[in-house]
Amino acid sequence: MMEIIPAIDLIHGQVVRLSGGRFGEVTIYSNDPVLEAQRFERAGLHRLHVVDLDGARSGEPQNLDVLRAITGQTGLAVDYGGGIRSYKSLAQVFQAGASQVSIGSMAVTDPIMLRDWIAEFGPDRFLLGADVRDLMIVYHGWQAGTRIQWTEFISQWLGYGITQFFCTDVERDGLFTGPAVALYQKMMIQFPEIELIASGGVSSMDDLNALREAGLSGVIIGKALYEGRLDLDDLTVGPNNLINKSEG
Repeated sequence: MMEIIPAIDLIHGQVVRLSGGRFGEVTIYSNDPVLEAQRFERAGLHRLHVVDLDGARSGEPQNLDVLRAITGQTGLAVDYGGGIRSYKSLAQVFQAGASQVSIGSMAVTDPIMLRDWIAEFGPDRFLLGADVRDLMIVYHGWQAGTRIQWTEFISQWLGYGITQFFCTDVERDGLFTGPAVALYQKMMIQFPEIELIASGGVSSMDDLNALREAGLSGVIIGKALYEGRLDLDDLTVGPNNLINKSEG
């Protein structure tokens, strides 16, 4: 079963989307992220992916008040990422109600500290971003590149108990060019034990069906929901509802 996970990307407390991770190409969709989260919950969704874009740029979370409001006013299981680069920030995010933290930069810049966090809190509290450009891992809000292949990245963190990964092909994000199905298929074939969540490029039911057939455990959707290319009712009512309902 593949779960639909709506995304709320935050800048200055507003719900936004970037194109290809470029901060110069920002679209504002809402001034009330709590209202958006409640809308997703009313539709029957169970999880929410929150990205603190201010935090990703500044190096520490900047929208914890929004996280507290969402977790306090909905029952959604929230994973939160962006700027979590210290133990203090990690603790603040958990204290604000996040079920998981989504980590990208730390996995590249300070893997020793991340390993310590995993040992203390357990691997299930961490959702690792294997975001790629030209098959190489990128981080720091997709602004910094590496020479680390995705295969090396996933293999490394599997060794420390991490099984939940999300992957964005950043060249596809927000552009409605379709998800990176071929890449995800390779990931699932090479690492069948992981729970892989797709992100970026989704704009149609055909995209979702292709991801489901590829064996992904979930898909993060943002822009397609905000711009009406996918309707919440289409995802939660009728025969398509099997692709988004979790068993919890």
